[in-house]
Amino acid sequence: MVTGREDVTDSVGLLISILVRYPEVATINFDPDRQVLKFNFIASRVLNRRELAVVKERLLDSIEVFSMLQGKQTRVSLIGHQICDHLTMIEVQRDVETLVQEEIALIVQLLRQLLDDNLVTEANDSLFEEDLLIQEEIIEHMLDSMRVTAEDKHLFAFREDGRVLVFNK
Repeated sequence: MVTGREDVTDSVGLLISILVRYPEVATINFDPDRQVLKFNFIASRVLNRRELAVVKERLLDSIEVFSMLQGKQTRVSLIGHQICDHLTMIEVQRDVETLVQEEIALIVQLLRQLLDDNLVTEANDSLFEEDLLIQEEIIEHMLDSMRVTAEDKHLFAFREDGRVLVFNK
């Protein structure tokens, strides 16, 4: 039996591990009502309509193909954006029940390719290849754990001055 405290630890651990492993992810939210993770990425300039359409289409197509190859049907796969000053925020929403670590890696790699130098990334020089692999294993384990527990905490995580901060909204 898993207690509520362990549930929070798993979900908090998941958000921390994702931000540590993927410095391209600016913020991450967990919506327990919908069982959805919301990944936020930042482009260092305002993307035009055509660029945004390409990003959204490629991401959604890639998620769909990945899910088909996994033999799963996604419940939630949404891409949104918001323009803030001279930046573009891109939000990728995915349901926890069908999301796997490899798909997170695919989304990050695809955004790297599509946005190139415009993808805002925090320097992550302190992690070695072995540390990255450990973080990937932790992410997969935490996702598995969240699928079988009823989490009810709205969580929000981001980086500040090289630290990861997690808040219960």
